[in-house]
Amino acid sequence: MTSLTMSDNGRVLIPAELREKLGFKPKSPIYVEVKDGSLVLTSAAQRSAQRRAYFDNLFTELGVAPGTSLSDELIADRRLEAAKE
Repeated sequence: MTSLTMSDNGRVLIPAELREKLGFKPKSPIYVEVKDGSLVLTSAAQRSAQRRAYFDNLFTELGVAPGTSLSDELIADRRLEAAKE
C-alpha cells in the first residue's frame, strides 16, 4: 500500500507508478467519489467500462442480448404495426 501526503493547500500527488497502473493520462478527466468512507478515483476509460457493464447487465436482466439495438427493434415493431393497418 502506498501512502500519500496532502500539501498545505490540499493537493495530493499521485505517483507516476500508480498513474500508469490506473491509466491516468495528463489532462484527462479523473472521476472522484466517496464510497463507504473511502475516496475512489476512476479514469474515463474505467468509468466507460463500468457504464457498459451496468447496461449490459440491465439488458440481460430484461431479456435483451448485449449489443442489441433497441431503437432498431422499436422501428421494426412500428413498421410491422403499420403494415397490419
